[in-house]
Amino acid sequence: MNLNNINNLTELFFHQYENQKNKEKILLTSLKEPKKNYSWQGVYDSVNVLSNQIKKYASKGDRCILVSENRPEWFITDISIMLSEAITVPAYTTYSERDYRYIIDDCTPALVFVSNDEQYKKIKNIINSKKFIKKVFSFEKLSNLKDNEYINISNLFSELASVNNIPKIKINRKDPACIIYTSGTQGNPKGVILSHGGILNNCEGAKDILEPLIKKDGTRFLTWLPLSHSYEHTVQFVQISVSARVFYAESIDKLIKNMNECSPEIMTAVPRFYQNLYQKINASFNKTTGLKKILINRMLNLGLKKIKKDHLTFWDKIIDNILDKIVRRKIKVQFGGSLKTFVSGGGSLDKEIGLFLNAIGLPTLQGYGLTETSPVVSCNPINDIRVETVGPPFRGNEVKIAEDGEILVRGENVMIGYWNKKEETDKVLKNGWLHTGDIGVFENNYLKITDRKKDILITPGGDNISPQKIENELINSQIFEQAIVYGDNKPFLVALLVLHNEKKSLTDEEIKHEIEKINKNLSKIENIKKFFVVNEKFSIENGMLTPTLKLKRFKIIQKYKNSFEKLY
Repeated sequence: MNLNNINNLTELFFHQYENQKNKEKILLTSLKEPKKNYSWQGVYDSVNVLSNQIKKYASKGDRCILVSENRPEWFITDISIMLSEAITVPAYTTYSERDYRYIIDDCTPALVFVSNDEQYKKIKNIINSKKFIKKVFSFEKLSNLKDNEYINISNLFSELASVNNIPKIKINRKDPACIIYTSGTQGNPKGVILSHGGILNNCEGAKDILEPLIKKDGTRFLTWLPLSHSYEHTVQFVQISVSARVFYAESIDKLIKNMNECSPEIMTAVPRFYQNLYQKINASFNKTTGLKKILINRMLNLGLKKIKKDHLTFWDKIIDNILDKIVRRKIKVQFGGSLKTFVSGGGSLDKEIGLFLNAIGLPTLQGYGLTETSPVVSCNPINDIRVETVGPPFRGNEVKIAEDGEILVRGENVMIGYWNKKEETDKVLKNGWLHTGDIGVFENNYLKITDRKKDILITPGGDNISPQKIENELINSQIFEQAIVYGDNKPFLVALLVLHNEKKSLTDEEIKHEIEKINKNLSKIENIKKFFVVNEKFSIENGMLTPTLKLKRFKIIQKYKNSFEKLY
């Protein structure tokens, strides 16, 4: 299938449905309700009946807000909205009431989709006063509304009959597919308008990367990153383009359990997931003794040699093959036993973590992108992983480095613009080039991210320092769970630290000793001279983490500004 010939995302689904409909193949499975499977035929029928309902209330270009945890109905609703020529506006289930109010007022949706009572309660006080909202749809029965006040789509699905004709819609690649709001690390979220062509362009690049790993009878993907995030939202359509089988995880807490239940072959996640994985596996390795310890160390040593492309002797290769069978295979079994690759995006993956995971037999492909690029710009291929980079650019988008080092992107994958924010759009989109705000270089056509323009700390002497690099060093230790480095235009750097629960009893002297060890791996100007510890972890609930587990640096620094300043 040539994705260049596909006009929109619904056409992509219908094209693949034609290839799968007679095989009774399962497409979507919720691990929360494993008996509730949706075949390709079931999804097709559900999409047709739901889109017919949507058309009664929404016109072309109307926005439809979608508030739901990951589940099969999410995908069905997304496709149905597009088929109705409306625009999906996904919203995180972890938003505060203030965030929901801001987004609803900003995009003025005609329709509201919620999964259940829990999600409806979060927005009911906001939407009750909005005259532009024409109808509420829910995936389950809502106890607070009468039957005629909303549409329960599970009732629609129970009555549906197969539709023979694939509907035709007048949507082209340049038309908006969705408005995805940024996570708001620097203030209010902005609505990024992504086109059908932009997401299809990403699918084409992803197919190039995943081609060596894809099976004809349906590669298994496990989905857990919120579908409201541009990364996982696009992954849905990558899954469709390769005729995958998709499993929806119950929650991040049950991820390992879910991996064992569905044995995924490909899984996408954000750096925080890999950080936690690294810490758990490393802690387990550190407890081993005797022969087991020797085998693990040898496996790590040879694995690092391979990923760094160092020379392996004939005996190295034989020993490495043996270690594959007796050590790496056991590690893989803990994650379902079939994993072909992890894909990391949505932030910078620490180099040491990337090396470690690849060395122990968990191939991890780091990519790079932004919500504004649909979202992927580049990714490492499985047959030539270079851990310190984010891979070569995807086909169909141009990437260049500006004179000041900023990464610029141009292509079909670049957003149409920010919703209702022309001035903000014009700041980042200049002559067709998206100014990403990231600093990078090319090394043999592989893109390497070196800094974030906004986050760079500048010393009084004019040196540029990347706080994220130092924070990664801190949280890679067994003591610190979270860290923020501070010191723009200051004589030295200081840090805010959150300790792991089991390390909360450490004295200031013991913490200082650990920092001194970390400082040895840093240049003099990167050394942490002073610190303070806070007991409260940064979380989505307290508003200090984005839904994809990134630190809201600006907000944290604002809250603790006095404590930082007292250290000088």
